[in-house]
Amino acid sequence: MRYKLNATALVLALGCQVGFAQTATDYARTIQAADLEKHLRILAADDMEGRETGTAGQRKAADYIVKQFTAEGLKPIVKAGDGKESYLQQFNLYRKMWGDFYVKAGKKTYTYPKDFIVNGLLSVPAETAYETVFAGYGISTGQYDDYAKLDVKGKAIVIMDGAPKNTSGEALAGTADFSAQDSWRKKLTLAKDKGAAQVFIVAAEAGEDFKRLVAQRSAMMNRFNRLTLKSGTEQLSSVGTFIVTSEIAADLLNTSAAKLKTAADNIAKTGKTTAGSLKGKTSVLAQRKEEAVQSSNVLGYLEGTDKKDEVVIISAHYDHIGVNPDGQVNNGANDDGSGTVSVIEIAQAFAKAKAEGHGPRRSMLFLTVSGEEKGLLGSQYYADMDPVIPLAKTVCDLNIDMVGRVDDLHLGKSDNYIYVIGSDKLSSDLHKISENANQTYTKMELDYKYNEPTDPERIYYRSDHYNFAKNKIPIIFYFNGLHPDYHRPTDDVDKIDFKLAEKSAQLVFYTAWDVANRDEKLVVDSNKP
Repeated sequence: MRYKLNATALVLALGCQVGFAQTATDYARTIQAADLEKHLRILAADDMEGRETGTAGQRKAADYIVKQFTAEGLKPIVKAGDGKESYLQQFNLYRKMWGDFYVKAGKKTYTYPKDFIVNGLLSVPAETAYETVFAGYGISTGQYDDYAKLDVKGKAIVIMDGAPKNTSGEALAGTADFSAQDSWRKKLTLAKDKGAAQVFIVAAEAGEDFKRLVAQRSAMMNRFNRLTLKSGTEQLSSVGTFIVTSEIAADLLNTSAAKLKTAADNIAKTGKTTAGSLKGKTSVLAQRKEEAVQSSNVLGYLEGTDKKDEVVIISAHYDHIGVNPDGQVNNGANDDGSGTVSVIEIAQAFAKAKAEGHGPRRSMLFLTVSGEEKGLLGSQYYADMDPVIPLAKTVCDLNIDMVGRVDDLHLGKSDNYIYVIGSDKLSSDLHKISENANQTYTKMELDYKYNEPTDPERIYYRSDHYNFAKNKIPIIFYFNGLHPDYHRPTDDVDKIDFKLAEKSAQLVFYTAWDVANRDEKLVVDSNKP
């Protein structure tokens, strides 16, 4: 009799497992390529203006996501100012940017970024006058020393790029280390040690070449027009490094470009410094200013059953990088429109399951964040400043960023793969569930290349899951890799493999389904780099 009861129990258990798997498959199949494409053609359209954080395009994208969450019956759970609940988690960011920024020499005024390049963050809040002195190449070694007889304390100095060369084209004795393209870093450190107030480096480039250099560096320096979560947090220097033309340098020294060239050439001819031979005056104003910018995360909540106090998060970022100065829209279809529409479709699958009496035991939070492209700011705000559901109740975060494109490493080899990052770093349970979900259902190639702590791309730290991982919440980051259209206007919908995106989203669903319905909360038993 005891044997019969155990056998019956075993049959019932096996039947439950089969039914559980079949139910999961039924709802996973509602995640379809056609629906992913339908959503993405809206979110990655030109009228979304690249969804840059803090812009009208980002707000329009948020409204679309809210509309989808509402249609699926997800609940708003963010406490709004009017006492009601909202899908939008509003937060302020602070945009740091250049204000008035110029250099005066003689009767001329040179402005940034049109006329010169600046390296690093500088603050000279009120116009300040300096005596300007030629400091040769700004080098001090045992064999050659531009500072030997020169006091530059409190002065602006003008130095030549690179190292002085003799008539045979060889670097003068002791100066070879300053021939490298980035030698200005050493020169800047030395100038600061000597007490220089401002440093002007004469670029080797001239004319159209210098204009191109200015344009390239200006694009790079856009990172200093940045958004942060906190007001007034910049580390600013009072000593600036300016890259200027020989014409501007000559004005700074109250001389001509020809005489400046002669001073430099004489170093090569004689092997001796001409530092201190040219002097002038200049004034600098470099203002940094700040303005508040409002952004938002979009949260859709699905309440669980008997374990509803615990929550599983499915996340993606819906922001991108906006419109280029030339008017080209960066639509961000892959980055991360693909992840955003995956979240929408996974939410729809769980909502359908609940509506038909198969809702998850644990609650689900579908979290689409902004500010990722500005430094993971939206997810940082949620995790560090306003976790709507306490982190102690958060079981895991499954984050989707850039799926549905075959990267260069797999091109011509496989279109049935996904990079799985972080699954084993905090929880052995989560890693096993991920492997089992794939083996049982999707049968993709799980590529762990970017999970290696030695991988130079350090992808583990570069998307929104990391703000949960740093708080010891298990995560998985799903990613199809980098490609030539990354952060370019060519990241368009027509280049997405929606069947690959469908399969990737289904893998996320199956993994979430298991995590949300298992008896035990995921163990946190690892701490891998």
